[in-house]
Amino acid sequence: MHPIVIWFGRVGDMILLSALLSILHRRYGGRCHVIGAGTWPAELYAEHDDVARVTCLHRYTAFLFDGAWWSALAALRRSRRDPVYVCEYDPRKLARVRRLLRAGGIDPARCLFITETACFNHAPDASPMHRVDTPAPSVSPPPQAPIAGPMHWVDRLACFGRLTPPAFDAAACPFPMPAPPYAPHLMVAAAARADCAAWIEAQGWGGRPLVLVQPGNRRTMRGSRLRISSEDDKAWPIERWVALLRQVHGELPHAVLLLCGAPRESLLLSWIKDAAQLPAVAAAELPLPRLLALCERAQSMISVDTGPAHAAASLSLPLVVMFGAHSQQEWLPRSPSNSPVVGVGGPPQSSRLDQVAVERVFEAWRALERGLRPTTVRATAP
Repeated sequence: MHPIVIWFGRVGDMILLSALLSILHRRYGGRCHVIGAGTWPAELYAEHDDVARVTCLHRYTAFLFDGAWWSALAALRRSRRDPVYVCEYDPRKLARVRRLLRAGGIDPARCLFITETACFNHAPDASPMHRVDTPAPSVSPPPQAPIAGPMHWVDRLACFGRLTPPAFDAAACPFPMPAPPYAPHLMVAAAARADCAAWIEAQGWGGRPLVLVQPGNRRTMRGSRLRISSEDDKAWPIERWVALLRQVHGELPHAVLLLCGAPRESLLLSWIKDAAQLPAVAAAELPLPRLLALCERAQSMISVDTGPAHAAASLSLPLVVMFGAHSQQEWLPRSPSNSPVVGVGGPPQSSRLDQVAVERVFEAWRALERGLRPTTVRATAP
């Protein structure tokens, strides 16, 4: 059986999903069919041991005019014996998922919806599971049963993976033992790795350590004027990014400090780079495959709480993650290899990133960096 897994999530969501895909692959024997929205599911799972197929619907196209919708519909109609796990929780997107399943003739007894399980409907608690500014365990024990109180999204997905749709015999597809790591895990395509290596050489950075810096998130730049939104709790003042870059450069003068971002964040990256006035600081709009390959090569990352942070952790890149209003307990990235992930900020100490001082972030990164030495460049196989 090839489990069908549906989530119209953003980059970070779809990276977290890999923890569930590993469980379902081992439970049912066949690799998963992932149905998502946007381009990133296909980019994330272009080469992945737990994924047989990815179908990407257009996020803002009516289904009648979306060829991917009809492709997904045809695949569902051909599916006669596969379980369906729906991870979507946004009401509007969930309505679209239900319409897709009905049109595909999927028996409801073959389906599970995470929103209808105790894995999702827990009582949130703002108190942190781990003290901020200290490394948190990258892998947690599997939830043996639905639990009350706050739950990390990976644990929520692992809990969901333990459940079995009514149409299937749970004893015939037991939970895998030994249990897989309760952390996301991505794989870098060989073509992306080669492209990244050539790009680094073209920049003249061969042999130099790389520190990735991700200052933006999907809410950073809004409107036609491309100004930073005051409603963005993950926004950090540009002068603090500049101060942080200068301190990191002083600690690691031979490193390239690479400001990373999507095309919509290019203006923010240029503002920070120009203000820093350091030759070691560079800025780049990175396609997702190249970002993944860079995470495999880099020495460390400093990032706001966003998708690239989860990508870095899933590829075992040591990193510091800066939080605004979201809880570390639910969203702190996890590494499958226990590589260090340090969270700074977030409730209850702070509710906005601009309440976090430069010194806290730098000290967290410096502790991370000292833990990495004497290695200065992470080597990867060609």
